[in-house]
Amino acid sequence: MDWSILLYIAAIVAAIGFLVLCIALAMTLNSLKNILKEVSGTVAGLENQLQGITLETTNLLHKTNSLAEDVQDKSQKLNGLVDAVKGIGNSVTDLNSSVRRVTSSVSTSVEQNEDKIAQVVQWSNVVLGIRDKWKERKVYEARAQAPYEPVPGQKRLPHNQ
Repeated sequence: MDWSILLYIAAIVAAIGFLVLCIALAMTLNSLKNILKEVSGTVAGLENQLQGITLETTNLLHKTNSLAEDVQDKSQKLNGLVDAVKGIGNSVTDLNSSVRRVTSSVSTSVEQNEDKIAQVVQWSNVVLGIRDKWKERKVYEARAQAPYEPVPGQKRLPHNQ
């Protein structure tokens, strides 16, 4: 055998090995290309989702700011209401103290004039009694002067004459 045949066989084996290596490398690069396309599509989807999340977050921040302003406005209005209620409470306290003073004054006056009040009550009872007696007398006299008219169907009692 000749060295040149061996050399040709070795060159053919090397060429076949290089061909297998190139085919394997081409398949690997093709798989890598497909994986990179999928990764690119995933990144594009994530980018779209991230834009949607960013938009939602921006809207949420606007709504939160609006809500915070509304709460602040209502809080200020509520402070006015609290001040008004406080004023009403102060007015009620003042009214209570005025009523206490008047009650105390009336009570003191009643205690000082207790005897006079008792006399006035006694005299008014006497006057009311006299008035009632006067009315009874007027009614009795009116009945005594009115002619007797029997009720239809009523029997008369015998009179002692």
